[in-house]
Amino acid sequence: MLSDIEELFAHNGVVQGADRRVTRRIIDAWARAARGRFPSWAALRARPLGGDENWMFAVDLTKSTGFPYFTYVGEKLSKLSDVYLSGEEDWTMSLMEKATEDIFAAASLEGPHERSDTLVLCDGRRVLFRSVTVPLADDGEEVTHIAGVVYGRFATSGRPSLVAVENRNLDATEI
Repeated sequence: MLSDIEELFAHNGVVQGADRRVTRRIIDAWARAARGRFPSWAALRARPLGGDENWMFAVDLTKSTGFPYFTYVGEKLSKLSDVYLSGEEDWTMSLMEKATEDIFAAASLEGPHERSDTLVLCDGRRVLFRSVTVPLADDGEEVTHIAGVVYGRFATSGRPSLVAVENRNLDATEI
């Protein structure tokens, strides 16, 4: 049975830029931990991450052969492993697999790799999906691990949040 992720992506009252702030906080923490070198996973985790670690993962590249070898998966992110996408090419791909699809991009870039996408779940709901991956190194020089954070929210299908209003002159009784 597929996980119901309504509580994960509902984010009632969360402003639309929250996903950008999550990815920005991880990039900032990575840069502060780096100090001119690739940070280790321990150095990144030593930075204050708040609740963001619930949406983080870490992959050991030296043990990843064909599939990512996870050394860490946040509690909320782990619930995405059996939530599948819909589409001609994605119908067998889970949200978790989509989140880790870019792990080698951060290694080859030797820096943060950001991604945003609109994903369609197998039940037809759309998720606005944002992620960032960052390279890590045990010795500070050779990339051995990738850390990432994923954030999403359901796309709204109702009226836009900003609507045009009629421009008219108000008289003193309406002010």
